[in-house]
Amino acid sequence: MPGTTYTQHALTLPSYPRGSHLITSDITSQLSTPLKDIKVGLLHLFLQHTSCAMSLNENWDSDVRKDMSDSLDKIVVEDKAGKGIYRHDAEGSDDMPAHIKSSLIGASVSIPITDGRLALGTWQGIWFLEFRDGKHRRKVMATIQGEKA
Repeated sequence: MPGTTYTQHALTLPSYPRGSHLITSDITSQLSTPLKDIKVGLLHLFLQHTSCAMSLNENWDSDVRKDMSDSLDKIVVEDKAGKGIYRHDAEGSDDMPAHIKSSLIGASVSIPITDGRLALGTWQGIWFLEFRDGKHRRKVMATIQGEKA
């Protein structure tokens, strides 16, 4: 009788510049071995940082990612002129807006697993949104739970 299994995997994303990036293939390539053994389950991805985010969204048209980044920059403005918009500015003018955007979008996503594959919708992909100007190596904790095949 199959039982429920739980595994965790520490992943490191490639360094991405500021913006919205499709990372579905980065995630699935790093998790191909443990995913293939799951008949039905759940992948939970948790981004271990406070100035970037993860989301599920459009995976086909890259303009959607550009529009998302532009829209978030308009919603949460950066204090490039040093007018004192934010109290927390010791790490640069992009830091506090990055924290706000991270809170708005979120640091985690959960995706169903069916027959060893992510059960994403036709146009869905896993997004990584980098809100800081400098490139960073970002860490993701992946938890896979489910019934083995």
